[in-house]
Amino acid sequence: MERPVSRGFKLTPRMLAASAACVAVAFALSLITIFRMPQGGSVHPGSMLFITLPGYFFGPVAGFTSAAAFGLLDFIFNPSFYHPVQFLLDYILGFGAFGVAGFFKNRKYGLYNGFILGVALRFVFSTLSGVIFFAEYAGDQNVWIYSMGYQLAYLGPETAMTAVLLAVPAFQSGIDRVKKMFA
Repeated sequence: MERPVSRGFKLTPRMLAASAACVAVAFALSLITIFRMPQGGSVHPGSMLFITLPGYFFGPVAGFTSAAAFGLLDFIFNPSFYHPVQFLLDYILGFGAFGVAGFFKNRKYGLYNGFILGVALRFVFSTLSGVIFFAEYAGDQNVWIYSMGYQLAYLGPETAMTAVLLAVPAFQSGIDRVKKMFA
């Protein structure tokens, strides 16, 4: 039983269930905090990978939707609200950026490339949020350099951990088998 969402994209119950499961696993992993930054941002074991998977499995529409839903969940349970634009940059666009993996779903190294691009876009959105809304924390430093360094302090370690995990052939093979189940 398929329900059309938009031209060229059909949402199936299997896609919805798999995407919800990925968001749930990402959220569960986000509850395990390795370290937390003082003004927001933290390192979790692999949560960003699981918000990348719906896009890699089903394409950009499912990817952006699932990743933005994760952003809303993160906001509900860890709210940091200063301005509607800050909310958009940090939660909707920042996490929604992982939906770009959908553009790589049928390419060699697609999950890896989609994940890295998602992290890069999250870095951009978080840096902009830092420059616009958290400049006072930079003190006498250049606000752009401060914000980029701050974002790298938590995005870097989690990205590195996930990249190492994705480099393990058995792990990648397992993800590819799960993807084929949904195809």
